[in-house]
Amino acid sequence: MTRAAFDDEPVDRDEAAALWCMRLAEGQLSTDEQAEFDLWLQQEGHRAAFDEAVKVWRIADAASGRPEMIAMRTEALDNYAHEQSRRWARSGSRRWYWGAGIAAAFLIVVLSSALMLRNPAEHFGTGIGERRVAMLTDGSRISLDADTNVDVRLEDDSRQLTLLSGRAKFDVAKDPLRPFTVKAGNKLIVATGTSFSVELLRGDVRVLLYDGHVEVLGRSNGERGAQLVLKGSSRPADLALVPGRELVAPLNMAAATIERPDIARSLAWEAGQLDFDNEPLPSAVERFNRYAPERISLADGSLAGIKVNGVFDAGDTDAFLEGVSVFNKIRVKRAGRSITIERQ
Repeated sequence: MTRAAFDDEPVDRDEAAALWCMRLAEGQLSTDEQAEFDLWLQQEGHRAAFDEAVKVWRIADAASGRPEMIAMRTEALDNYAHEQSRRWARSGSRRWYWGAGIAAAFLIVVLSSALMLRNPAEHFGTGIGERRVAMLTDGSRISLDADTNVDVRLEDDSRQLTLLSGRAKFDVAKDPLRPFTVKAGNKLIVATGTSFSVELLRGDVRVLLYDGHVEVLGRSNGERGAQLVLKGSSRPADLALVPGRELVAPLNMAAATIERPDIARSLAWEAGQLDFDNEPLPSAVERFNRYAPERISLADGSLAGIKVNGVFDAGDTDAFLEGVSVFNKIRVKRAGRSITIERQ
């Protein structure tokens, strides 16, 4: 590993430090290798270079549990072990090349680790019947409904979230220099400090504003698009989205409508209840299925006109089915863990 070992071209000091760090991570040095390492450390600047390599290696180790890091690190170490076994079979003129190659592999691993740890993407999710509250490092809070998935990436100049499924309420810490965005389908909600919920429901994105202001945009090919407009108008939809209102935007349209929900009812799910007020049966079933151990489905589209009213404990399937049946001519069929609602 000393310069003498590379007769034709010297190994760069930092590359050598990376190689020594990898060799030490592989296992204990032999007596000759230890003597060579000690001699290398005595040269000017080598101790500092090695200490820096160790710091970077530790960064990589902190991310070692991530699948992508396991793959990269394993490949780098496998390459090192392969070249180590062939090391003395090569001529001196070739040794510089394998040293540089392995050092490069090491740097790829540690630099990738550093970037991943600097701005790691986090995933928050809930299962059927499960709710969760997550606090982000910027002070924002996410309340996740059951069967909900949210990806979060906090950058120095932005806070980027993606609602993959379900419903979540966002209480955003104020930071005008770091816009808070939530992607949901092909829609983008932009906020700085506010409180709102976003839900993916039956082909719609629903944005309910509790406090502050948000901007709702379309997205095309992953890029920020134009503001949504009110259906049948050219007026930007988010101008009509004031606290206490809900914007409903179909995924296949650039127009939206504004509804006036009951705010208390809209928050019932956070307390484990589902409060329906003239809710179309298909929407009520989709929301209830986030909690139901038995999957409920509708036999046909003719049931879409049925409205659901009442407050139900989340997951109480029998109470929900009874509440739907009492005022409607329907019957319920059970098969294993599946339930089908059909007309009589």
